[in-house]
Amino acid sequence: MILVRHGEGLWNTHFHLSRIDAAMADPVLTETGRNQARLAAERLEEHGIKRLIASPYRRTLETAVIIAERLGLDIEVDPLVRERCAFSCDQGSPASALARLWPEIDFSGLEEIWWGRRIESQASIDRRSRTFADAMVRTADWQLAAVVSHWGFIRASTGRSLGNAELVRWTISGHDAADQRPRGQQNRGSEKNE
Repeated sequence: MILVRHGEGLWNTHFHLSRIDAAMADPVLTETGRNQARLAAERLEEHGIKRLIASPYRRTLETAVIIAERLGLDIEVDPLVRERCAFSCDQGSPASALARLWPEIDFSGLEEIWWGRRIESQASIDRRSRTFADAMVRTADWQLAAVVSHWGFIRASTGRSLGNAELVRWTISGHDAADQRPRGQQNRGSEKNE
Protein backbone atom coordinates (compact mmCIF):
# COMPACT_ATOMS: atom_id res chain seq x y z
CA MET A 1 0.00 0.00 0.00
CA ILE A 2 1.30 3.45 -0.91
CA LEU A 3 0.57 6.44 1.33
CA VAL A 4 0.54 9.82 -0.39
CA ARG A 5 0.67 13.09 1.48
CA HIS A 6 -1.64 15.71 -0.04
CA GLY A 7 -0.23 18.52 -2.17
CA GLU A 8 0.58 21.90 -0.68
CA GLY A 9 -2.47 23.58 0.82
CA LEU A 10 -3.04 27.29 1.28
CA TRP A 11 -2.54 26.85 5.05
CA ASN A 12 0.94 25.40 4.37
CA THR A 13 2.12 28.54 2.60
CA HIS A 14 1.10 30.78 5.50
CA PHE A 15 2.46 28.47 8.20
CA HIS A 16 5.83 28.00 6.47
CA LEU A 17 6.35 31.75 6.32
CA SER A 18 5.25 32.65 9.84
CA ARG A 19 5.23 29.40 11.88
CA ILE A 20 1.89 30.71 13.18
CA ASP A 21 -1.41 28.91 12.67
CA ALA A 22 -3.17 30.68 9.79
CA ALA A 23 -6.68 30.27 11.32
CA MET A 24 -7.86 28.62 8.12
CA ALA A 25 -10.28 25.68 8.29
CA ASP A 26 -10.13 22.98 5.59
CA PRO A 27 -7.93 24.86 3.11
CA VAL A 28 -7.72 24.11 -0.59
CA LEU A 29 -4.62 23.30 -2.62
CA THR A 30 -2.41 26.01 -4.04
CA GLU A 31 -1.34 25.90 -7.68
CA THR A 32 1.94 24.41 -6.43
CA GLY A 33 -0.11 21.78 -4.60
CA ARG A 34 -2.03 20.89 -7.76
CA ASN A 35 1.26 20.53 -9.66
CA GLN A 36 2.63 18.34 -6.85
CA ALA A 37 -0.49 16.15 -7.08
CA ARG A 38 0.06 15.72 -10.83
CA LEU A 39 3.64 14.59 -10.18
CA ALA A 40 2.46 12.17 -7.48
CA ALA A 41 -0.05 10.73 -9.96
CA GLU A 42 2.74 10.16 -12.47
CA ARG A 43 4.85 8.37 -9.84
CA LEU A 44 1.91 6.20 -8.82
CA GLU A 45 1.41 4.95 -12.38
CA GLU A 46 4.42 2.65 -12.07
CA HIS A 47 2.94 0.91 -9.01
CA GLY A 48 -0.14 -0.68 -10.57
CA ILE A 49 -2.54 1.07 -8.19
CA LYS A 50 -6.07 -0.36 -8.45
CA ARG A 51 -7.74 1.38 -5.50
CA LEU A 52 -7.66 4.98 -4.28
CA ILE A 53 -8.69 6.04 -0.77
CA ALA A 54 -8.68 9.61 0.54
CA SER A 55 -9.22 11.54 3.73
CA PRO A 56 -12.30 13.80 3.62
CA TYR A 57 -10.35 17.08 3.89
CA ARG A 58 -10.53 19.32 0.81
CA ARG A 59 -6.75 19.26 0.26
CA THR A 60 -6.69 15.46 0.17
CA LEU A 61 -9.80 15.22 -1.98
CA GLU A 62 -8.36 17.72 -4.48
CA THR A 63 -5.12 15.71 -4.57
CA ALA A 64 -7.06 12.46 -4.96
CA VAL A 65 -9.18 13.82 -7.83
CA ILE A 66 -6.03 14.67 -9.78
CA ILE A 67 -4.62 11.19 -9.11
CA ALA A 68 -7.93 9.47 -9.89
CA GLU A 69 -8.22 11.22 -13.24
CA ARG A 70 -4.70 10.15 -14.23
CA LEU A 71 -5.14 6.53 -13.05
CA GLY A 72 -8.79 6.10 -14.06
CA LEU A 73 -9.93 5.22 -10.54
CA ASP A 74 -12.87 6.03 -8.30
CA ILE A 75 -12.19 7.64 -4.92
CA GLU A 76 -13.21 5.99 -1.64
CA VAL A 77 -13.50 8.38 1.30
CA ASP A 78 -12.37 7.13 4.71
CA PRO A 79 -12.21 9.42 7.76
CA LEU A 80 -9.83 7.01 9.52
CA VAL A 81 -7.00 8.42 7.38
CA ARG A 82 -7.76 12.04 8.36
CA GLU A 83 -5.22 14.34 9.96
CA ARG A 84 -4.60 14.48 13.68
CA CYS A 85 -6.70 17.36 14.97
CA ALA A 86 -4.25 19.99 16.19
CA PHE A 87 -4.35 23.09 13.92
CA SER A 88 -7.06 25.21 12.32
CA CYS A 89 -6.54 23.41 8.99
CA ASP A 90 -7.65 20.20 10.72
CA GLN A 91 -11.22 21.47 11.02
CA GLY A 92 -13.04 19.90 8.08
CA SER A 93 -16.04 20.69 5.91
CA PRO A 94 -19.41 19.03 6.60
CA ALA A 95 -20.17 15.94 4.51
CA SER A 96 -23.08 17.71 2.82
CA ALA A 97 -20.77 20.54 1.66
CA LEU A 98 -18.25 18.02 0.33
CA ALA A 99 -21.01 16.19 -1.55
CA ARG A 100 -22.00 19.46 -3.24
CA LEU A 101 -18.39 20.13 -4.25
CA TRP A 102 -17.77 16.57 -5.52
CA PRO A 103 -21.09 15.00 -6.57
CA GLU A 104 -19.20 12.16 -8.29
CA ILE A 105 -17.75 10.95 -4.96
CA ASP A 106 -19.82 8.89 -2.52
CA PHE A 107 -19.96 10.60 0.88
CA SER A 108 -23.02 8.68 2.08
CA GLY A 109 -21.06 6.77 4.75
CA LEU A 110 -19.49 9.91 6.18
CA GLU A 111 -20.93 11.55 9.28
CA GLU A 112 -21.85 15.22 8.77
CA ILE A 113 -19.19 16.32 11.27
CA TRP A 114 -16.45 13.70 10.82
CA TRP A 115 -13.29 15.46 12.05
CA GLY A 116 -11.95 15.61 15.59
CA ARG A 117 -13.20 18.33 17.90
CA ARG A 118 -10.26 18.30 20.32
CA ILE A 119 -6.53 17.92 19.93
CA GLU A 120 -5.98 14.23 19.28
CA SER A 121 -3.43 12.36 21.37
CA GLN A 122 -0.66 10.35 19.77
CA ALA A 123 -2.16 7.20 21.29
CA SER A 124 -5.46 7.97 19.57
CA ILE A 125 -3.97 8.50 16.12
CA ASP A 126 -1.86 5.35 16.59
CA ARG A 127 -5.06 3.38 17.35
CA ARG A 128 -6.79 4.91 14.33
CA SER A 129 -3.86 3.95 12.13
CA ARG A 130 -3.94 0.36 13.42
CA THR A 131 -7.72 0.15 12.94
CA PHE A 132 -7.33 1.25 9.32
CA ALA A 133 -4.45 -1.19 8.71
CA ASP A 134 -6.40 -4.08 10.24
CA ALA A 135 -9.38 -3.34 7.99
CA MET A 136 -7.22 -2.97 4.88
CA VAL A 137 -5.36 -6.28 5.23
CA ARG A 138 -8.73 -8.05 5.20
CA THR A 139 -9.31 -6.81 1.63
CA ALA A 140 -7.95 -8.67 -1.38
CA ASP A 141 -6.45 -5.60 -3.09
CA TRP A 142 -4.92 -3.71 -0.17
CA GLN A 143 -1.38 -3.97 -1.53
CA LEU A 144 -2.54 -2.23 -4.74
CA ALA A 145 -4.13 0.69 -2.88
CA ALA A 146 -2.96 4.28 -2.66
CA VAL A 147 -4.15 6.35 0.30
CA VAL A 148 -4.12 10.15 0.12
CA SER A 149 -3.64 11.34 3.67
CA HIS A 150 -1.72 13.73 5.94
CA TRP A 151 1.56 14.29 7.72
CA GLY A 152 0.29 13.15 11.13
CA PHE A 153 -1.48 10.00 9.95
CA ILE A 154 1.43 8.98 7.72
CA ARG A 155 3.94 9.57 10.51
CA ALA A 156 1.82 7.55 12.96
CA SER A 157 1.55 4.73 10.43
CA THR A 158 5.11 4.58 9.10
CA GLY A 159 7.28 6.66 11.42
CA ARG A 160 8.22 8.82 8.45
CA SER A 161 7.75 12.53 7.89
CA LEU A 162 6.76 13.33 4.31
CA GLY A 163 6.74 16.59 2.39
CA ASN A 164 3.73 17.56 0.33
CA ALA A 165 2.78 14.96 -2.32
CA GLU A 166 5.56 12.58 -1.33
CA LEU A 167 4.90 8.83 -1.29
CA VAL A 168 5.85 6.02 1.06
CA ARG A 169 5.15 2.30 0.93
CA TRP A 170 3.39 1.29 4.15
CA THR A 171 4.56 -2.04 5.40
CA ILE A 172 1.95 -3.53 7.66
CA SER A 173 3.80 -5.91 9.92
CA GLY A 174 3.50 -9.50 8.77
CA HIS A 175 1.68 -8.59 5.56
CA ASP A 176 4.04 -6.72 3.21
CA ALA A 177 7.36 -7.71 1.70
CA ALA A 178 9.26 -4.41 1.77
CA ASP A 179 9.34 -1.17 3.70
CA GLN A 180 10.83 1.34 1.36
CA ARG A 181 9.75 4.42 -0.46
CA PRO A 182 9.16 4.36 -4.16
CA ARG A 183 12.21 5.59 -6.06
CA GLY A 184 13.09 9.26 -5.88
CA GLN A 185 11.60 10.02 -2.46
CA GLN A 186 13.60 11.53 0.38
CA ASN A 187 12.75 12.13 4.00
CA ARG A 188 12.38 15.85 4.78
CA GLY A 189 12.72 15.55 8.55
CA SER A 190 10.26 15.31 11.39
CA GLU A 191 8.92 18.86 11.44
CA LYS A 192 5.17 19.17 10.85
CA ASN A 193 4.64 20.43 7.31
CA GLU A 194 0.84 20.13 7.25
